[in-house]
Amino acid sequence: MAAEIQPKPLIRKPILLQRVEGSQEVVNMAVIVPKEEGVISVSEDRTVRVWLKRDSGQYWPSIYHAMPSPCSCMSFNPETRRLSIGLDNGTISEFILSEDYNKMTPVKNYQAHQSRVTMILFVLELEWVLSTGQDKQFAWHCSESGQRLGGYRTSAVASGLQFDVETRHVFIGDHSGQVTILKLEQENCTLVTTFRGHTGGVTALCWDPIQRVLFSGSSDHSVIMWDIGGRKGTAIELQGHNDKVQALSYAQHTRQLISCGGDGGIVIWNMDVERQETPEWLDSDSCQKCDQPFFWNFKQMWDSKKIGLRQHHCRKCGKAVCGKCSSKRSSIPLMGFEFAVRVCDSCHEAITDEERAPTATFHDSKHNIVHVHFDATRGWLLTSGTDKVIKLWDMTPVVS
Repeated sequence: MAAEIQPKPLIRKPILLQRVEGSQEVVNMAVIVPKEEGVISVSEDRTVRVWLKRDSGQYWPSIYHAMPSPCSCMSFNPETRRLSIGLDNGTISEFILSEDYNKMTPVKNYQAHQSRVTMILFVLELEWVLSTGQDKQFAWHCSESGQRLGGYRTSAVASGLQFDVETRHVFIGDHSGQVTILKLEQENCTLVTTFRGHTGGVTALCWDPIQRVLFSGSSDHSVIMWDIGGRKGTAIELQGHNDKVQALSYAQHTRQLISCGGDGGIVIWNMDVERQETPEWLDSDSCQKCDQPFFWNFKQMWDSKKIGLRQHHCRKCGKAVCGKCSSKRSSIPLMGFEFAVRVCDSCHEAITDEERAPTATFHDSKHNIVHVHFDATRGWLLTSGTDKVIKLWDMTPVVS
C-alpha cells in the first residue's frame, strides 16, 4: 500500500520581486516611487539614478546623474517630486523630478555641513530641510529661501533623524547611543530631554506619530521602543538580530515593526501585543538564590571557605544569580527576547508555553542591509545592501 502523501505546511515569507543591479558602489539610500514601477537611489559611486520598470520586466535607469561627491543620503517628497541629496562634502543638493521621471532639474544647494551629510528630512508642511552631518551638527534650513534657520551640536555623529510635524519635536540618534529630543521653533531650538538605553551607537530611528512611539535600532543588536505618548517613560527592548540593526520601518495600519540588520535578517515584530519592560538588574555580593558569594566578595568567601562564583542575571526577574542557579535558557517574547536567554531556575519553571509563543517572524534577505523603505499601499519593501544590490520584496504574506 502506497504511503499517504502529507501536504507541506505553507510557510509565509517575503516574496522577492526584483533585483536592481548596476551601481558601482554601495547604495546608501533608495526609495520606491509611489504609484509607479520605479526606484530612486543614491550611491557612494556619486550617482543619482531613477530606475523604471521596462516592458522586459527589468528596471533600467531613466535618469543617471553624476554628483560632484559621493551621495550619502536622500529625502524624496512624492507630492512635490522634490529630491534632496546629501553629499560627502557636506552639501545638500535639491532637484525637482519631471512627472514622467525622465528628467531632474536643479533647484538649489545648501552648504549645510562641514563634512559628510548623514541624514536628511524634508518637511513639506513647514518648508524645512532638516539634516545631520559627521561634523556633529544638526541643522535646519528654509527650503524656499535656502537660508539656514538654526543648528544644534550633538554629542556624537548622528545616524538617526525623525520629526513630528504636530509638536515640532525632532529626534536625533547618535553614535554614543543617545537619543536627543529638541523642540524646533522658526529660528531656535530647545533641548527637551535625552534618552540612553543602548550599549552601542544608535544606527536607525523610526517614529509612529499615531501611537507616539519612537523606535531606535543599535549596533548592540537591539531595538528599543520608547513610549513617548503614554508619558509613563516605558522602554521596551526587542532582541531579534545577531548583528547590528541598520534600518527600521513601521507599518502603521497593521502595527508591525520591520527591522533589518547586518546579519541580513528581516524581522517583522507584532507591536499589537501587550509587551513588558525588562527588569533592572539587581546588585548583590552573593547569589540571590543560593547565597553563594561572588568572586569579588572576599570576606564571605573567607568566612564560608567557599570559592567565589561568577555573577549572572536572570533576564525575567533581574536577580543576581550564579551559573548553577541559572543553568536554563528560555525565550521570553513578551519581554522582547525572541532568542533563548539566561533565566533562573524558578523563573524557567514559571514561564508557560503561551508565554514562549513568538511575537516576531524572521526572514533572510541574503544581503547585508544598510537601508529600507516600505511602501504601505502596495506592501512592498525595498532593501539596499553592501553588495551594491537593491531588492524589492512583496511583504503582504507577512505584513498583514
